[in-house]
Amino acid sequence: MRAEIISCGTELLLGQITDTNATYLAQSLSGLGIDLYFVSQVGDNLERIVETLRRAWERSELIIMTGGLGPTEDDLTREAISTLLGESMQVDPSLEAELRSWFAARGLQMPERNVKQATLIPSARPLPNPLGTAPGWWVEKAGRIIVAMPGVPREMYRMWEAEVIPRLSPYTGGLIFTRILRVTGLGESTVEQRLEAFIHASNPTVATYAKSDAVDVRVTAKAASRDEAERLVSETEERIRAVLGDYIFGVDKETLPGVVGSMLAQRAQTLAVMESFTGGLLASLITDVPGSSRYFRGALVAYGRPAALEMGLASELVEQAGLVSEATARAMAQLARQRLGADYGIGITGVAGPEPFEEKPAGTLALAIAGPAGFVTSRGSGWRGSREDQKYRSALAALNLLRLHLLGHKKAQE
Repeated sequence: MRAEIISCGTELLLGQITDTNATYLAQSLSGLGIDLYFVSQVGDNLERIVETLRRAWERSELIIMTGGLGPTEDDLTREAISTLLGESMQVDPSLEAELRSWFAARGLQMPERNVKQATLIPSARPLPNPLGTAPGWWVEKAGRIIVAMPGVPREMYRMWEAEVIPRLSPYTGGLIFTRILRVTGLGESTVEQRLEAFIHASNPTVATYAKSDAVDVRVTAKAASRDEAERLVSETEERIRAVLGDYIFGVDKETLPGVVGSMLAQRAQTLAVMESFTGGLLASLITDVPGSSRYFRGALVAYGRPAALEMGLASELVEQAGLVSEATARAMAQLARQRLGADYGIGITGVAGPEPFEEKPAGTLALAIAGPAGFVTSRGSGWRGSREDQKYRSALAALNLLRLHLLGHKKAQE
């Protein structure tokens, strides 16, 4: 099956947003064993969308469109499909009722222009969208499939995974099951090198993808039944875990903050942090997890020496060891633990850059965990990247250090 992606939206052509949808779909299609041949972007112009769609219709069997399903005049994906196929759009009463109920449940009256989101053509079947107002379209005609989905990433991701992938199974020669193993502490090239034997296999297929918070290892199997496909994936997963060990921190959509939070919650233990150069980012990542109040006590943010001293760091320590040092990180971790009454404290200090600080280059990092058994420390130096990258990677490194300690791999010392 030859696939093609068409991303609709003038904002894409203006560079105002990045087409993360196409990247996600390309990776998913690869895991499904579907060959992707073309990716196009087109602005909000009916003539150009129809032209792009007609070209795709001539050369591809699966056409995936994102964007252009909103209620405004420049949302033209439905009109383009209707024009290409020569079919008229009609309001579907059940879709209209669902749409009005969606607004009513939120205490709102539906604008009449939203009625266009309840339209279908004879060849189209609706794809439910519980996260928004725009249902997708599944269109089958003349041996071709057109899938139209919203441009909002979270709506598109959910629709693709819950509605589209199951519908594609009959066209891919069997049922497909995928599991993602999430890796931290190793770069993508290292992960790929260690998994070289798996990557050259055919069923299950194994592929690596670098994400901002992890390296994802996607394991995909195809079989006559879900149970058989899942068995194939599980067997390969077990072998991959034997190679990568605890560099794997989670599966599928799990995040490092969420995994660490679950570990603390299961132990009925609590956490507090003291940050300097991350400026509260570590606390923000922790509290992004629903229910984090069960285990997170709070944060002290001291962005600079005066604030750190006011919060209780010993001036003698800072003068002797510097603000960016393992000794200072230990003191910060202990201060957070004591001041906020937590089982564990994290201290994180470093140099975000681009200029050096205390004769230490950008990317220098000092971490410490203070806990019931003592301290765990770690440091890094000279990571390349922007200030945002340095802060984000450092905050994740702090969470991973705590994860490894809770697993028993990083022993505490007095």
